[in-house]
Amino acid sequence: MVDSQYYLPNDIGVSALDCGEAFRLLSPQEKMYAHYLSRAAWYGGLAVLLQTSPESANIFVLLQRIFRKQTPSQLAQVATAAGLSSEDYQAFLVYAAGLYANMGNYKSFGDTKFIPNLPKDKLEALVRASQAFQEQSAEMEALWDSCSCLLYSLEDRQKQLGLGDKGITTYFSGNCCLEDAELAQKFLDSKKLSAYNTRLFKRDDGGKACYEVRLASAVQKGANPQITFHPPFHFQNSRFVSKILTQAYAANENQRKMLEEYRRSFTLGSVEAHKEGSRYWIKDKGPIVESYIGFIESYRDPFGSRGEFEGFVAVVNKAMSERFAKLVSSAEVLLPELPWPREFEKDTFLKPDFTSLDVLTFAGSGIPAGINIPNYDDIRQSEGFKNVSLGNVLAVAYATQKEKLTFLEEDDKDLFIKWKGPSFEVQVGLHELLGHGSGKLFVQDDKGKFNFDQSKVINPETGEPVSSWYRGSETWDSKFSTIASTYEECRAECVGLYLCLNKQVLRYCDTDGLGYKICLSVNMTVRRCIQCMSYVCVYVCVCLSQAHMQARFVILRVLLEAGEGLVGLEEVTGKDGMPDARITLDRSKIHTVGKNAIHRFLCKLQVFKSTADVDGGRALYDGYSTVSDSGAYNFLRLRETVLLRKEVRKMFVQANTRVSGDSVELVEYEGTVAGLISSFTERFQDDAEQLEADLLELSKRDAPCWC
Repeated sequence: MVDSQYYLPNDIGVSALDCGEAFRLLSPQEKMYAHYLSRAAWYGGLAVLLQTSPESANIFVLLQRIFRKQTPSQLAQVATAAGLSSEDYQAFLVYAAGLYANMGNYKSFGDTKFIPNLPKDKLEALVRASQAFQEQSAEMEALWDSCSCLLYSLEDRQKQLGLGDKGITTYFSGNCCLEDAELAQKFLDSKKLSAYNTRLFKRDDGGKACYEVRLASAVQKGANPQITFHPPFHFQNSRFVSKILTQAYAANENQRKMLEEYRRSFTLGSVEAHKEGSRYWIKDKGPIVESYIGFIESYRDPFGSRGEFEGFVAVVNKAMSERFAKLVSSAEVLLPELPWPREFEKDTFLKPDFTSLDVLTFAGSGIPAGINIPNYDDIRQSEGFKNVSLGNVLAVAYATQKEKLTFLEEDDKDLFIKWKGPSFEVQVGLHELLGHGSGKLFVQDDKGKFNFDQSKVINPETGEPVSSWYRGSETWDSKFSTIASTYEECRAECVGLYLCLNKQVLRYCDTDGLGYKICLSVNMTVRRCIQCMSYVCVYVCVCLSQAHMQARFVILRVLLEAGEGLVGLEEVTGKDGMPDARITLDRSKIHTVGKNAIHRFLCKLQVFKSTADVDGGRALYDGYSTVSDSGAYNFLRLRETVLLRKEVRKMFVQANTRVSGDSVELVEYEGTVAGLISSFTERFQDDAEQLEADLLELSKRDAPCWC
């Protein structure tokens, strides 16, 4: 029997992201702007297939060819004739929808592989019976052969994303290990080059290791000179699928310059051009149509330096944005409340845009609840950033039925249902604005100039002057590498927990029952800390496989360590006779024991980050994130209980836009797996065959690199 975590259940939740009203309120020019940005995002998003696994692009093309010829309802009759039961066919549709929603066959949240929940011979029978196979049997046969084995394979290394023998990745060739990643990073740092839009390929050159750093660029090989270094580093542009961004419908000069720099970035593979575009994006205050596009989050790079492509287009929700504006106006009052000395905070808080958006398009491997961007530390530290909360995602993503609530006492469940949404809105706001937006990095630039007084700033953990800092082109990601993403998510989450008890935040909430609401913010996080145990990987290493989940597990450990009855965790037997768990929270101790525990831990996190103390930060974080079966709590056994009770994350169906004459129409779909599949089939209609040929060619070219 295969562990159920590697299947997507037939009853998986699917919700349509409603943006109809927001879109209809746009002007004709704004609709055109949103349309073309969405097209650019979706076409660029196909790069994620190539960033996920060796087989993802081929599986995507196989599914696209099948569903372009027959809709899910039409294919149902074929499935029955081929011997599939209704459950088998539903499992196939769920798998197809899951691959589209995650842009690959590994979960965007957790990085574990998922396979079809039907026998391989039945899926093959359906593929062969499809109209696409009947019309192009040779091509479809080759396509099936290219991906069918990996599609079902669950060898230990293939169960999760990782580097070397710890998992699968296409950010590195199969012969790369951690030492190769570290060597390449040192080289890139020495040349002041960013790894954000690269992949690393290693090959033998006459008995010597030769490294190719491939840039995400539309320019073909040979258009730019190759640069060789010793040990030899070979640069080669790597073509990723993207579409030209049009400036015709931009609302202002900042948007026009932003799009021009993005286009230059994608054409030449220039991170500097993307950073310049991000600067114009920051200056574009309060746009009705908000967007960002590029290689952004580094969660899925096993080394933590390379960004996954994403692009989003969304429309401002004015009512909710007004509430976030109140939080922004309170930021300068709240920042001094954080538990680190003033010298460890940015010299000036650059007030960002903080808006609530209804998502029209989010192309990538998954859709978050909130975002703080850009991720370039030098820009965020000195020039600013933006925060967005994705309102229509929050509205449907975290809705939970009472009967499916796990790990809570019965008396807490009604309270949880009532306040879960509002309290999470507060947590997202604090996490993004004052979590990711706070804290100073101590830097000495290439000219020897410091951004702090190294003779006077005292490290509060040692009582001695600060003795370490970032130098030259070193960044947070390059310095802390493999733990950078999860460490930063933990820091931001702790900031949210710490500040949600502040009276200024209570006034921002402006809601009755605030005491319960804010207490629940902590309680909810503790429950999420328990749920994170389903992301523990035990096959090649005992660790958590997702940045946010590892962060929440660390917070759980901190709160349990606080003692004094603040948080209780016990293993029990459920009403169904199966293993279960219960968590309790003594609300009377949140403002004392809980706040003090987070205060101490959060200060340590910031000090290690500010001072570039990798050894100290890693020792602290690894200590809390160790998953074991010894001590007061058997976390490995708890993992089995959590998997047994796990509620699978929902998938989202997004609308399409199309130009009809001089106007843009919104094409919406039902919130089902069939609706999700149809949205992807129709998304690339105009040039489907060429796109599929490009993806297959790119996949084929790199295939020898994964062995």
